[in-house]
Amino acid sequence: MCLSQVGEGAFLSIYDLKPQRFLKKLHSKDENPHPRLYCAGFELGSWRCEQFAFHLAEWLPDYALPEEELRIDHGNILVKLNQAAVRVYTSPKYASRGEAGEIALHAICRDFFGTIPLSPRVFYKSASNDVVKAFDMVHVRFPKDGSVQIWLGESKLFKSGTSAIAEAIKSIKEHIDGGFLSNQKLLLGPQIPKTTPRYDEIMQIFSKQESLDTLINNAVFAVGILCDSKALVEAKEHDESYLAAAVKELEELELKLIASGLPTKLKLVLTYIPLLSKKTFVDSFDKRLKGLQ
Repeated sequence: MCLSQVGEGAFLSIYDLKPQRFLKKLHSKDENPHPRLYCAGFELGSWRCEQFAFHLAEWLPDYALPEEELRIDHGNILVKLNQAAVRVYTSPKYASRGEAGEIALHAICRDFFGTIPLSPRVFYKSASNDVVKAFDMVHVRFPKDGSVQIWLGESKLFKSGTSAIAEAIKSIKEHIDGGFLSNQKLLLGPQIPKTTPRYDEIMQIFSKQESLDTLINNAVFAVGILCDSKALVEAKEHDESYLAAAVKELEELELKLIASGLPTKLKLVLTYIPLLSKKTFVDSFDKRLKGLQ
């Protein structure tokens, strides 16, 4: 892993360098599927849509560039942002694309859980506009208990929360199919940088000879839901009324995930980010993205 010296005897991994935290965690539970409520917050009585889109642009290099390309300084920062923005997508038909949701989930896992990217999803694509059936995120995390966790992300950016969680459940069920997982192991293994901490242990998990049960047992499925929220319609701040309404929306998503039976088979982390308007949010993100291309 790329290391930078930050003082006598101290070294900092490139992945320890992150954008300043923007999202606020407002609610969480420890029971599987570990639901979490995050919010972009408010400014002058309005939900921070433009600011949220700007924050996702801050995460573009971390999301889209492999480790060896993340040596960024004042002399190449605009080039690196341009490279990252082009790799996300260049299509004019952005309304139905979900990359903004993927980057939001990536940011939450990196910032709040300390994960490290194993393979940028854009590398699955044969061209920057192709949509590929794959996990939206592949990270690794090293808990204090000494284990190795492979974080596999599934993000859904929809107008309807009901539709979003239904599609997330459908995707996860498809993704834990033996054939799909076997193909993912073959695809991901060669992409994992040899400089990744505990590389040999990670590669054993992705080995063709290793049982798929090993991957499942070491996996955490991160589910990111971004959708229009009724709780935000009247809200102007993080008051008790907004919090109660937003938590209720999260609980509805949680109940649907529990009803699917997935929490009895998998370790999950359900993250929910309410949006005032999916359309306005996607428009704002696309404007930021295209401005960097």
